[in-house]
Amino acid sequence: MAKVLVVTSGKGGVGKTTSTAAIGAALAKAGQNVVVVDFDVGLRNLDLILGAERRVVFDLINVVNGDAKLNQALIRDKRVDTLSLLPASQTRDKDALTPDGVERVIGELREKFDWVVCDSPAGIEKGAQMAMHHADVAVVVTNPEVSSVRDSDRIIGMLDSTTEKAVKGEKIDKHLLLTRYDPARAARGEMLKTEDVLEILSIPLLGIIPESEEVLRASNLGAPVTLNNPDSAPARAYFDAAKRLQGESLEMVVPTDRKGFLDRLFKRRVA
Repeated sequence: MAKVLVVTSGKGGVGKTTSTAAIGAALAKAGQNVVVVDFDVGLRNLDLILGAERRVVFDLINVVNGDAKLNQALIRDKRVDTLSLLPASQTRDKDALTPDGVERVIGELREKFDWVVCDSPAGIEKGAQMAMHHADVAVVVTNPEVSSVRDSDRIIGMLDSTTEKAVKGEKIDKHLLLTRYDPARAARGEMLKTEDVLEILSIPLLGIIPESEEVLRASNLGAPVTLNNPDSAPARAYFDAAKRLQGESLEMVVPTDRKGFLDRLFKRRVA
């Protein structure tokens, strides 16, 4: 039965949807049968990142409401056979999500896939709570800035108190994904250092995604960076994060596209 993973954040614009697509694609490339589910009802950006916007006929709300079967709404990626998308609705609001309907859909997805990766809306409103409620694993995405880290701390509190596992007295498996990280700026004090973020949030570090134009370039082309440019620094970081989610123990490094001396300087072990 599948693991349900929620990719969440307290603050918008931290790279949550691009991270959902990149991690989902990385898991699929590793041979896992993966579905990524867009819970950001009303905005619907995950299909754009995956280049599937023209293929959306039915969506999550249609399945929740019983207007379409799950198989009718699922979109299989053309590049990786083991990657599928369940898109969000762009014309409805989050109130259309019902607890019973979401539980039924997640239950069906658990039976079909190895990983169910839920792209949560930012914040703490209904859509975010629905996305995280059934999660076994949570990836909390944050930028190395005070406001983003503070909001992520609030999300961690919700994961520990409002999810299905919390109600049962169990702990959800939480991981930190630090995005848009620049070691040189952190060294100059222009952004928080990795150890500062870890000290505040106190959850295990899953990966450090470096600031890179490759992420934006891939998104504009309708592809996760792990498929569009798998050798780029952010793609390598996402591949390592996916391996850690599968239980591998890897050295934590800050990847970089820079070569020579700077590459040796920045691609270093993280304390």
